[in-house]
Amino acid sequence: MRVNITMECTECHERSYLTNKNKRNNPERIELKKYCPRDRKATLHRETK
Repeated sequence: MRVNITMECTECHERSYLTNKNKRNNPERIELKKYCPRDRKATLHRETK
């Protein structure tokens, strides 16, 4: 049930993180605050397809 997902920065749109999630527990797209190397600060990262 765990699937690999890509996280994209909402400010610069760089895809810099790969992670996984359980689709049964989290069917919607997840959003996490992660460090963006391009912006050099913590920004909101959203799951992409």
